[in-house]
Amino acid sequence: MIPSAFSFYKPDNLQKAINLIADFGDEGRVIAGGHSLIPVMKQRLTDIKHLIDLSAINELKGIKIKGSSISIGAMTTQVELITNAELFKVAPVIREASLQIADPQVRNLGTIGGNVANGDPANDMPGLMQLLDATYTINGKNGVREIKAREFYEGAYFTAREDDEILVSISFNSPIGGYAYEKQKRKIGDYATAAAGVILSVDNGVCSSASIALTNLSDTPIYCSDAVSMLIGKQIDDSLLSEVTKSCVEQSDPVADQRGPVEFKKYVAGIVVNKALNRAFDRS
Repeated sequence: MIPSAFSFYKPDNLQKAINLIADFGDEGRVIAGGHSLIPVMKQRLTDIKHLIDLSAINELKGIKIKGSSISIGAMTTQVELITNAELFKVAPVIREASLQIADPQVRNLGTIGGNVANGDPANDMPGLMQLLDATYTINGKNGVREIKAREFYEGAYFTAREDDEILVSISFNSPIGGYAYEKQKRKIGDYATAAAGVILSVDNGVCSSASIALTNLSDTPIYCSDAVSMLIGKQIDDSLLSEVTKSCVEQSDPVADQRGPVEFKKYVAGIVVNKALNRAFDRS
């Protein structure tokens, strides 16, 4: 289908974009890579009168690494996350997850900001940001504010970002320990049936720190706090990892859809969580 008529704007700085979205209110929308928004517009499921393209705003792009602190501009593409050698050195799980997103065509245009900002529970980056305990910097007509990724998602497509605010950047500290991002999907380009990210720091077989997050297993990404608590200070063995896997699956809350019934999704969740735990442990 063809979208209904709209006006198109391409501001060259952030303040111009903020002013435009504030002026247009509910009739305006910003666009990053467009992979979520354009299909909705073509189906005429939304009536956008003014479309504001963020691709010319350089201050929304780039990867900055200073010591253990990492900041990624919202308009940084997935392929830039994959090919940045310095980012791979300090946060290799980013590349591992990004390589599993959709296909090369999507990764060349899709942005990290677009992936995390629209609240789609099937997107990979929101779960990854739970894993990394990231912070989102958001700017709007009322100024700048920061929101923790673990507090950002309120429901499917509902977030703490106001309609007149723009996601500027994502920041987090370099993860310590072994890592893994495991994803099961029906075919190349599809969203996950279930996916899991794990970071484990292990000293002499004992877990000193951990993080676990799930993708597309609820109406928001899931940070598995109970499972993490089970790991800290414990000697890691197959029995413990099985119990941790069980805890993660119990915390999941998938819905039946074209990717399968609830029972199947929970079964797949158990497989990807256990694989991620074991691979992160091996890498630690």
